[in-house]
Amino acid sequence: MAAETRCGHCGRLVLLCALLGMLWEARARQIRYSVPEETEKGYIVGNISKDLGLEPRELAEPAVRIISKGKTQLFSLSTRSGSLVTAGRIDREELCTQSAPCLLSFKVLVEDRVILYGVEVEVLDINDNAPKFEAENLVVKISEIAAPGARYPLPEAVDPDVGMNSLQSYQLSPNRHFSLHLQTGDDGTINPELVLEHTLDREEEPIHHLVLTASDGGDPRRSSTALIQVTVLDTNDNAPVFDQPVYRVKVLENVAPGTLLLTVRASDPDEGANGKVAYKFRKVNEKQSLLFHLHENTGEMTVAKSLDYEECPLYEMEIQAEDGGGLKGRAKVVIMVEDVNDNRPEVTITSLFSPVREDAPPGTVIVLFNAHDQDSGKNGQVVCSVPENPSFKLENSVDDYYRLSTAQTLDREKASSYNITVTATDRGTPSMSTEVHITLYVADINDNPPAFSQTSYSVYLPENNPRGTSIFSVTAHDPDDSENAKVTYALVENTIQGAPLSSYVSINSNTGVLYALQSFDYEQFQDLQMQVRANDNGHPPLSSNVSLTVFLLDQNDNAPKILYPSFPTDDGSTGVELAPRSAEAGYLVTKVVAVDKDSGQNAWLSYRLLKASEPGLFTVGLRSGEVRTARALLERDALKQSLVVAVQDHGQPPLSATITLTVAVADSIPDILADLGSINTPVDPDSDITLYLVVAVAVVSCIFLGFVLVLLALRLRRWHASHLLQATTSGLTGVPPSHIVDVHGVQAFLQTYSREFSLTPDSGKSHLIFPQPNYADTLISQESCGKSEPLCNPVESKFPIDDTPLVPVSFVFPYL
Repeated sequence: MAAETRCGHCGRLVLLCALLGMLWEARARQIRYSVPEETEKGYIVGNISKDLGLEPRELAEPAVRIISKGKTQLFSLSTRSGSLVTAGRIDREELCTQSAPCLLSFKVLVEDRVILYGVEVEVLDINDNAPKFEAENLVVKISEIAAPGARYPLPEAVDPDVGMNSLQSYQLSPNRHFSLHLQTGDDGTINPELVLEHTLDREEEPIHHLVLTASDGGDPRRSSTALIQVTVLDTNDNAPVFDQPVYRVKVLENVAPGTLLLTVRASDPDEGANGKVAYKFRKVNEKQSLLFHLHENTGEMTVAKSLDYEECPLYEMEIQAEDGGGLKGRAKVVIMVEDVNDNRPEVTITSLFSPVREDAPPGTVIVLFNAHDQDSGKNGQVVCSVPENPSFKLENSVDDYYRLSTAQTLDREKASSYNITVTATDRGTPSMSTEVHITLYVADINDNPPAFSQTSYSVYLPENNPRGTSIFSVTAHDPDDSENAKVTYALVENTIQGAPLSSYVSINSNTGVLYALQSFDYEQFQDLQMQVRANDNGHPPLSSNVSLTVFLLDQNDNAPKILYPSFPTDDGSTGVELAPRSAEAGYLVTKVVAVDKDSGQNAWLSYRLLKASEPGLFTVGLRSGEVRTARALLERDALKQSLVVAVQDHGQPPLSATITLTVAVADSIPDILADLGSINTPVDPDSDITLYLVVAVAVVSCIFLGFVLVLLALRLRRWHASHLLQATTSGLTGVPPSHIVDVHGVQAFLQTYSREFSLTPDSGKSHLIFPQPNYADTLISQESCGKSEPLCNPVESKFPIDDTPLVPVSFVFPYL
C-alpha cells in the first residue's frame, strides 16, 4: 500500500509539472516583493533564486537576466546571496508621483529554459517629504466691511508623500479676528480657509500677521509654515465669480505650441479697480506651469510646450480670479490629452541564438524579442510579422513577447546566413511600423563528402618519363565550410604486377598532384589503373573515390629484332640460303623476319637492301622482307652472293638493325660442294693434316653412333638432335683449315631433309647424297639457331678434297 501511495503521489507531481509547463505559454509567472523607498544601493528586496528555483551561482550566468522597459535599471541580481537587490536609490515620488500603490514591473528571463518570470515590486512610501507651500509669504486683502463668517481661501501645501505621510492638517496662529476652517474636497484634498470671526477696523489695525502651519501624519511628523499678511481694504463687497466652476477641454497631444485651449471668464460687479479681474494659476505644479500659459487679463489658456500623452494623459489645475479690491474666485480646469499615433513600435531583442547548427530540428528557437508601443488603444496594439520564408515561423509567446523559430531543417550549403526582417506594425490610423534586421548565421556540419568534377580521369604519359615527373592533378570540392571543407588526397592501396601501387606513383595529400616514382616502360605495361580517395577533415570524416587511368604512350626506344635468319654469328653471317641457277626473276630465296617491341608507328617495319656483292641480282620486299631474284640467274653469276639487309622502324628518330645473308647459287647441294671443291685453298706447311683428319673422323664416328642409339631408344625431341650436332661439329674443329672446304650456311637446307653424308678415303671430292629437297619450309626458328647447332657455328667448315686419306663417315639428319 505504501508503494502504491508513493506512485500515486509521483503521478500527481508529474501531472502538476506538465500543467505548469503548459501555463508558461499562457502567461509569465508572477513574483511580488516590496521595498521601502530611499534605500541604499544593494538593499535586499527578496530571495529571488529561491522563488525561481535556481541556485545562487546560476544568477551569475548570462542566461539569467532582468528585462525591463525603462531606461534606468532599478534592480539587479546578487550572485552572492541569490537575492534581488536595488541597483541605486529609489524615489517613490519620482517614479509614481501621487499614485498608490507604486508598483514597478519587470521580467526575469531564464534563457536556457526560455521562461519569463513576471516580477512586481511595490515601493513603500516613507515620510521623506515635508508639506510645502507654493509661496511662503501670502498677502490677503480683506475689506473692512466684510461680515464675520466670511471665508478666504488660503494657499494649500503640497506633500508628495502618500497615505499618512501626506498632508494631514493645518494650524493657524492664534488671533481673535480669524480662525481656520478646513474643507475636504471630493478627491480627499484639504483646503484651508481663513474665517473672519470679528469685523475688521482698518483704522484700528490695518494689517494682521498670521502663521499657517501645514503638518503630515508621518513618523516623525514633518511640517512647514507660510506667513500670511492680512491687509484691511476699503469696501469691496463682491468677489469675482467664474461662469462655470469646472472647465474641461480635450486636446490632441500633437497640437502645436501656442494653440488656444480655452478661455476662462470671471465677473465682478464692482466698479473701478474693485471690478477689474486678473487671472492666474492657483494650484499647479512646476511641470504644469511650463506646459500651459494663462493670460492675466483675457483669461486665455494656451499650450506653451508640446504635450505628450504617454507622459501624462490628464492635467488638473485651479485658476484664480482676483479683483482690484482683493476678492478672489476659483475655478477648476481639467485638460484631457488625447492620444495620437505618434510613436512607432519598439522592438527589443532579448535573445539571439546565432549561429544555429544546420541540423537543428524544426522548432528550434533562434530569436526571442519584445515588441511594444507607447501609444494607447489601437495605436498601442502591435502586430509582428516576417517576410514569407518556409524556413522560419513567428509565434507570439507571452504578452508582447515573440519567438522566431525554424520551420524546417536548414542547409548551410544552400544558404549560409539569413537576413531576417521583423516588422512591428501598430493598429493606428495611419499605422506606423518599425523594422528590425536580424542576421542569422548557419553553423556548418560535415554532411557533404568531397566531390570530384569527373567520375573518372584518363591521363596520357609518354614512357621513359623521368622519376618525380608530375603526372596529373585531381581536385575535389567540398561544399562544407572550414575544416569540414579541407580536402586531403590519398591513393587506394593496390598492386600492379605484384608490386604495391605506392612504388609506382605517389600523390601530394594537399594539392592532389600525382608524381611518378619510377620511369615507366610501355613494353612492361600499357596502363596504370588506380583509385584516388579524397577525405575531408570533418568529424566524422567523409570521403569519395575516383578512378584514374594512366595510359602510357609508346616511345621509339626499341630497335627491330631479327628473328629469321638466325642471330648473326661473330663474322656477321647467318647461314647459307640456296638459290637454284634455274630460278627465274621473282624467285623467293628467303624471307627476313623481324619484330619490334614498340607499338604503332614505332613498330611499323620496312626492309631494304643495303649492300649486295652483285648489285641488281636480288631485291628485298619493302614491307614483307622477302628476298627475291631480280632477274634470272646466269652461269656467270658467282656461287656465293652476300646480301646486307636493313630493317628499320618508323619511329622518331627511327631505329634499325642489319643482317648479312649468304646465298649459294646452285641447283643442288652436291653441285655446291663440287663447285667448292674446285677452289684451292692455301696449304699450311706447319700442320699435320693426316693426324688431325684421323682424329676428327674417329670422334665424329663415335658421336654419330651414340646419337643413333639414343634417338632410337628414347625418341627425344628436336632439341636433342641439335645438341648431338654440336658435339659432331666439335669433332671437326681439329682439322686444319687448309684441308676444309667452306660449307657454312647449308643448315637452311639440311634441316629440312633426312640426309646421308659420306666421306671416302680414296676419293678426291666429298660425296653427298640427298633426297629430293622440300622447299616448303626454308625458315629456321630463332630457338633452333640459338642452341649452337653445328651448322650455325661461325667457324667455316673445311672438307678435304685432295688425296688426303679419309675414313668413310655417314650422317643421317632427321627432320627438325
